[in-house]
Amino acid sequence: MLGSIKENWRLILLVIFVAAALFALFVPGGVFGDEGGTDAVEETEDDAVEEGLTNLEYGLGLDGGTRISAPVVGMTAEDIDSGAIDEEEGVIDEQRLGEIETTVQDDLELAAADVRVGYHEDDNAVHAEVFSEEVDESEFVDALAAADVDYDAGDVRDGVTDETRAEIVSTLELRINEAGLSGGQATERAAVGGEHFVVVEVPDMGEEELRELISERGVVEIWAYHPDENGEQVNETVLTGEEIADVDPPRASEEGDGYEVPVEVEPDAAPAFQDRMNDLEFTTTGQGQCALRGDGETINFDHDDPQYCLLTVSDGEPVDAHSMGPRLADNMHGGDWEHSPSFFMGAQSQTQAHSLSVDLRAGSLPAPIDLSPQSSQTFSITPALADQFKLYSLFIGVLSVLAVSGMVYLRYSDARVAAPMIITALAEVVILLGFAAAIRMPLDLSHVAGFIAVVGTGVDDLIVIADEVMSEGEVNQQKIFDSRFRKAFWVIGAAAATTIVAMSPLAVLSGLGDLRGFAIITILGVLIGVLVTRPAYGDILRHLLTGDK
Repeated sequence: MLGSIKENWRLILLVIFVAAALFALFVPGGVFGDEGGTDAVEETEDDAVEEGLTNLEYGLGLDGGTRISAPVVGMTAEDIDSGAIDEEEGVIDEQRLGEIETTVQDDLELAAADVRVGYHEDDNAVHAEVFSEEVDESEFVDALAAADVDYDAGDVRDGVTDETRAEIVSTLELRINEAGLSGGQATERAAVGGEHFVVVEVPDMGEEELRELISERGVVEIWAYHPDENGEQVNETVLTGEEIADVDPPRASEEGDGYEVPVEVEPDAAPAFQDRMNDLEFTTTGQGQCALRGDGETINFDHDDPQYCLLTVSDGEPVDAHSMGPRLADNMHGGDWEHSPSFFMGAQSQTQAHSLSVDLRAGSLPAPIDLSPQSSQTFSITPALADQFKLYSLFIGVLSVLAVSGMVYLRYSDARVAAPMIITALAEVVILLGFAAAIRMPLDLSHVAGFIAVVGTGVDDLIVIADEVMSEGEVNQQKIFDSRFRKAFWVIGAAAATTIVAMSPLAVLSGLGDLRGFAIITILGVLIGVLVTRPAYGDILRHLLTGDK
C-alpha cells in the first residue's frame, strides 16, 4: 500500500487538486466563502437564483459593467522646508504642520478637506498638497510663503502623493464593498509618461451610476445652524465623519417622514460635541426649534424665527435638517450623553440615507477624481453583449479542446496516449477555474485567452513527453521510461521557465490593463502544469506503456 502511494503520488496529487477545484467551483461558498455578519449584504431569493451553478465571478467583458480610469485632482509641493522636523531628536512638530495647513487653507480660501500637509516617513520629508482645480502653481507657492515656507514654483508638480492615492484606492474599495457591488475593484495604474490614474471597475453597473459613486468626495459633517450673538443665522461644523466610530444600516425614521442613519461618536470626540451643543443652547432654548424643510434635494432656509437645526451635510450640501429632541437634549444637558454617544443622522430619501451610510463606513476621499472627458477614459459594456461574449468564450473553449484532441489523435492514433493527454489538459483548466473561484477572481476576456493559451502550451508539453518516451522504440521497462521521461521533463521545465520570465513583466506592470489577466493565468497554468499535471501524465503514461501497477 505504502509502496503504491509512493510510486503514484503525482497522480494522487492531481486527483487532490482536481477535487479541491471542483469543491471551490460548485460547493456554495467555495474555499474562501464569505462570512456572515451584521454588516453583510443580505441576499434575496432572486439573487441566489441569478448566481448560477458555479462560484465563478465575472468581470466586465463577461458580465457587463463599467470601467473608469481618471487622474486625481491636486498639486503637490514635495520636501518643503517646514521647520517641523527636528533632525537630531527625530521629532515631528505636529502643531507646526497644522499651522502651515491652516495658513495655506485660509490664503487660498479653500475648505479644510482641500489642503493636506503631512510628514512622510518613506522619504523623511514634509509634503503639502492642495486638491482644487482653481489653484495654480504661483498661488500655491504664495500660500506656502505666507506660512513661512520657502519654496520655488518650479518644484510644484501636478498630482498627489503616493500615500494619498493609496488612501483613495482603499476608500473606493471600501465604498464598493459597502454598497454591495460584487466583483468591483479599485486599483492604481501608472502611464508611460509618469502620470498616475485611479481605475475603478464595477460589473453590472452603468456609466452614470459609477460616475456618481466615485465623483462624490463623501465628506459627511454635522453643522449647527443657529443664531449668533447678533441674532443672525450662521453655520458651524460641530462633528465630522472622521469622528464617527460606528454606523448602523439606514432605516425609516421613527419620528415622522424621511430616513435616519444610527451612528456612534468616537469617545474622544463626544465630550467636545456635547459641550458645544450646550454652549450653543441646543439643549435648552433651541430644543425642538427647527422648522426647516426640504424637497429631497435642497433645504429651504427662508424663515423668520430663530432656528436651532442640526444639518446633515454631504460634500458641503445640506441634505436634511433636524431639531434636537427632548431625550437627546436632556442627556447632553445633564452630561450623560458622552458616556453612550449615539444619535441619528437624518436624510430626506432612502437613497440619500444609503449614500450617507456608505460614506460614513468607507470614509471620505482625500482628493476629488478628475472625471472630465479630456482626462478620464470610460469603458462600458451592456449585460446583453457580455452574455454573448460569455457564450462565445464557452464555444471557443470547447472548439479549441476538440481541435487539439483531433490533432493529438491524428498524430498518435493510439487512444492510450491521446486520451490521457486530453484529460490531463482539461484537468489543468479545471484546477485553474477552481483557483479563480476560490480567490474570487473576476474572469474576463483576457483570462479566457489565457485559458486557451494554457490548453495549447499544456498539450505541447505533453506531446514533448510522449514523443521523447516513444521515440526510441517500445517502452517495456520502468527504468527506460524514467530515463526518457526525465529528458523530456528537462525540456518542458526550461520552456516553462522561459514562459514565466517572459510573462512576468506583463503580470506585475499595473498600467497594462487586460494584459495582466492574460499573463497571470498563463503563468499559473505553466506552474500547475510543471508541478502537478505533467508529472501526473508521466505516471499515467508509465502505467499504460510498461504495464507497471
